[in-house]
Amino acid sequence: MARQGKALVASKWLAEATKSQGKTRVLDASWYLPKLQRNAKSEFKKRHIPGAAFFDIEQCCDKSSPLDHMLPSERVFADYVGNLGIRKDTHVVVYDASEFGAFSAPRVWWMFRVFGHGSVSLLNGGLRNWELEGLPLSDRYTRPTPTEFKASLNRSWVKTYKDIMDNISSKRFQVVDARPTGRFRGLDPEPRDNTEPGHIPGSINMPFHSFLSPTGHFLPQEGLRAMFSRAGVDLSRPICVSCGSAVTACHVALAAHECGHPGVSVYDGGWSEWYTRAVPEDVISEGRGKHL
Repeated sequence: MARQGKALVASKWLAEATKSQGKTRVLDASWYLPKLQRNAKSEFKKRHIPGAAFFDIEQCCDKSSPLDHMLPSERVFADYVGNLGIRKDTHVVVYDASEFGAFSAPRVWWMFRVFGHGSVSLLNGGLRNWELEGLPLSDRYTRPTPTEFKASLNRSWVKTYKDIMDNISSKRFQVVDARPTGRFRGLDPEPRDNTEPGHIPGSINMPFHSFLSPTGHFLPQEGLRAMFSRAGVDLSRPICVSCGSAVTACHVALAAHECGHPGVSVYDGGWSEWYTRAVPEDVISEGRGKHL
């Protein structure tokens, strides 16, 4: 495994690191829900952190799956990342351009870690704060020189539908759902068609945006620990995180990592898969629920 990197880095640190022409690779990992009608790649071409490349979770995925942006194979990830000029000794810094300060970038942070690359960080505050701090943006792009990257998937960090089903009775791990509270409770609509809101039996709700301050930065460690405690999540026990399609679930994974958790697993199919496959009794909802 690559050396471990600090999970969060500041804009000023990154600005200095990119000047040094060292082994840092910056990735814009922006992605938006289709209903927002934002094209992340087009936005990247117009404005991005100088020297950044674009990481597309819709391309670096398992394209044979009917579910959105499921994890790719080791070979696909290695080829994709190698074509971005990333090697085992590269320090990767990811960010996104969402108004939250972080939306999709924590997913890419987790992807690098699950494929064995520990030298990866999230730009704390995202492009939003980079710009507010008066740091430069660019519309120039130089294609990276392809190199070789070796990926090794940590399968224990990836949970399947069967794993979650079995856990309802075994309770081997805690399941934390990062969707907004209204969707978790079954009262607000899901952003995807043909999917009703609700949650997995026994899961705990910790909305992804609650880990972020009003400025879009992750809360300090003491604040994160207090959040987990209030939610009834035991950081000394295994945790699996979920959301609609395993993107914002990774906010929980990063927050737990900041609190010293050795490794949070992700239910990669998320609510999109659970609602499709689960029997109505396993779709817990205060609203319509699931009807066959």
